Amino acid sequence: MAKHTIDPNKWITLYSDYLFNYTITRVSDRAIAQDLVQDTFLAGLKSMVNFKGEASERTWLISILKRKIIDHYRKINSNKGKAEVRMSYNSDSETEGDWLEERVADPFDKTAEDTIENTELSMAIHDCISKLPTKQAAVFKMKSLLHYETEAICNELGITASNLWVIIHRARTAMADCMEKNWF
Repeated sequence: MAKHTIDPNKWITLYSDYLFNYTITRVSDRAIAQDLVQDTFLAGLKSMVNFKGEASERTWLISILKRKIIDHYRKINSNKGKAEVRMSYNSDSETEGDWLEERVADPFDKTAEDTIENTELSMAIHDCISKLPTKQAAVFKMKSLLHYETEAICNELGITASNLWVIIHRARTAMADCMEKNWF
């Protein structure tokens, strides 16, 4: 495998549009997407010494961006569980406050039923994947579960991009049929 080099002076020209488009489909907010791309470039500059050249510069930046997107959603979700209090200072009222947190469902309050349902869903998905033809299963896992880029899948499996899209379409159709029979 050829060693790739890194040149941060070309990042904005070469990768900003691609990284922005990648991000906007995941966060659906233009300002947040721009911030995440900017954070990615900054993190890339800070960790340039760690770039081993085993992947392309774009792939390396995407891996940083994916972590930034995950961190963004973790931050949002961690803020949801914090208490918010509305105080009423009306002296003729017996209540001293209106506790908003009592009316908001806790997303981390999972019941045993939720856990069992998630386990059953996971088992159904894996069962359906195991019923796919070998190449369809490989393509489905790489594209839908591991989020490999089209080019990487094509290179690894020795197929063309148009062939990949035919295979992934067939795999997704088969998965939908299987899940409908085994899960819904």
